[in-house]
Amino acid sequence: MAFHEIRFPDDISRGARGGPERRTQIVELASGDEERNASWADSRRRYDVAYGIRRVDDLAAVVAFFEARNGRLHGFRFKDWGDHKSCLPAQAPAASDQQIGTGDGATTAFQLVKRYASGAQSWTRAIAKPMADTVRIALGGVEQLSGWSVDTTTGVVSFSAAPGTGVAITAGFDFDVPVRFDTDALDVTLDLERLGSITSIPLLEIRR
Repeated sequence: MAFHEIRFPDDISRGARGGPERRTQIVELASGDEERNASWADSRRRYDVAYGIRRVDDLAAVVAFFEARNGRLHGFRFKDWGDHKSCLPAQAPAASDQQIGTGDGATTAFQLVKRYASGAQSWTRAIAKPMADTVRIALGGVEQLSGWSVDTTTGVVSFSAAPGTGVAITAGFDFDVPVRFDTDALDVTLDLERLGSITSIPLLEIRR
């Protein structure tokens, strides 16, 4: 298997349905109380892109994309229109959006992350597929236009010189979700007017 650094068609993904999924085990005791346990430390995203197909040409594009990925075999990029920025959807990414680390004078590589906070609780998501030319980096609140690079296939930011001890490293970016098809068969329907549809086209986030 391989990962293909190609994005699922934007005009179809815009109409997709889906979002994060978690796995929780719940045991109901004889008393009626519950014991709950999180089976997964991190969420995993599922989507169905069949809702984005509006024309027969969209249908053909999806079939071609599916065949080129060999069904479930190879992964690809997917734009989640509801969650594809380091900031709120209506805002533009800024270099101060997300703290990705603190300098120690020796470490030069830092993983892009996005934090989801509500009240006193938060969850941190590793971002592996940033969009090229959208990543912005700041050290101690000062944006850096050079002295660093980002690997858009892993989301790792590398500095030419290690940030100083205690210096906050922040980033802003757009990103894709690494996914694969979650089916090896497409159920295509063509009516008499030659308008096409597919009942379901499930995608599943790839976690590494």
